[in-house]
Amino acid sequence: MEKITQSEQIKKHLESGGTITALSALQIFGCMRLAARISELRKKDHLPIASRTVTNGDKRFSEYYLQHNLKTV
Repeated sequence: MEKITQSEQIKKHLESGGTITALSALQIFGCMRLAARISELRKKDHLPIASRTVTNGDKRFSEYYLQHNLKTV
């Protein structure tokens, strides 16, 4: 059985309309270097991955998503 890479798993997650943060990447995919995986996907697959800064109390972190999947609420 062929192993699916973290980058491929993250790509599928984003293409399904999901967003991802460093914490969710660690919990879901065991990925400790999300920014590196995002960079790989941007370069290799030319995905239009955008990011936004999320603030939760005094914590700030990046959330990544595909630009064409962004739904306004």
